[in-house]
Amino acid sequence: MRRNWMKWVMVAALAAPLAAADAQQPEAQAAPHAWLFGSWTGGIYPATETEGANCAAQPTVIFTRDVIMRVSVLEVPYRQRLIETVSGGPDAVEFRMAPPAAAIPPLGGRLPPDSAFGCANPNNLRVERRGPNEIVFPNCAEFPSPLKRCTAR
Repeated sequence: MRRNWMKWVMVAALAAPLAAADAQQPEAQAAPHAWLFGSWTGGIYPATETEGANCAAQPTVIFTRDVIMRVSVLEVPYRQRLIETVSGGPDAVEFRMAPPAAAIPPLGGRLPPDSAFGCANPNNLRVERRGPNEIVFPNCAEFPSPLKRCTAR
């Protein structure tokens, strides 16, 4: 019985510094790109339907906390890019993405042509807000038109 009591004393002694350190941490901050989370249409062509099921069924770009997904002209699945870092503010953000792995053996191990966004650096993406539900990818050849947020009716 004494041995069980000593185990609990040891666990409490080891956990106390962790609990104190956790209490000193500042409140979790929202991601700098939280205003982008969700589905966006347009970009490749001008956006047409931005409300309801038509937009939600096939958005052009989807932003999450850790991943940016974009439609592929060549295949059905979305191209996914993992986010390494995000910096910016309420009207513009800069993403640095993890380099993609070559996944198409017939192309000699090269990257699919639409794995990036057509920007000067395939691993960087700048997003600028043009209105409450409109963004652009400046200087990205594959997305010459503005994107508009898919909204519910």
